[in-house]
Amino acid sequence: MTSPLPAAVLWDMDGTLVDTEPLWMGAEEALVLRHGGTWTDADSLALVGSDLLESAAYIRQRGDIPMTPPQIVAHLVGEVQKGIDAGITWQPGVYELLTELRALGVPQALVTMSYRGLAEAIVGRLPDGLFAAVVTGDEVTNGKPHPEPYLTAADALGADPAECVVIEDSPRGAAAGLAAGALVLSVPNAVAAVPEPGLVVIDSLAGVQAADLLALFDESRLDPV
Repeated sequence: MTSPLPAAVLWDMDGTLVDTEPLWMGAEEALVLRHGGTWTDADSLALVGSDLLESAAYIRQRGDIPMTPPQIVAHLVGEVQKGIDAGITWQPGVYELLTELRALGVPQALVTMSYRGLAEAIVGRLPDGLFAAVVTGDEVTNGKPHPEPYLTAADALGADPAECVVIEDSPRGAAAGLAAGALVLSVPNAVAAVPEPGLVVIDSLAGVQAADLLALFDESRLDPV
């Protein structure tokens, strides 16, 4: 890469842009308990970053819930939407980095396994024009950790995935970014991450600037030999 900036930045949403993971976890647990099942923190953590229909199938089996996976997804999305309507918390450093990248002309996309309605609810709370593309879980055939969501986003921006930086909080999302051929900056929220070639782990985006995004990978010295 010759530019000090990525060709594009591809952002995850839940747990990366906003601290919505507790909303998902609370909705999952409440649904299972309502039907007499047992739900643990490990169950919630196992689903972080997953395709929603995949998560719903797990919840249905774990809680013996008499609902179809699409019905479970619709219920969870409705519960999370209520939480978003009540107020959201941006993750540290996110707003500053989003707006700096826009000012520098770096294309950005939102790539989330949440559905279009939830993504629009979040994007609608940000200044116009930050995201040139939004890819959602209900609009792809294969969810994370498959590379399709990130490949779709890079294509929409006209960017080579190898010249993009993906920002993720979950191992599944990070795997999707790596499989797409992108560099992945992991900012763990609910689930820990381990550095590997092409993946750098940091505690927070607070203080991270656009010029740092590629430099972090240069400093990591994790390129394959």
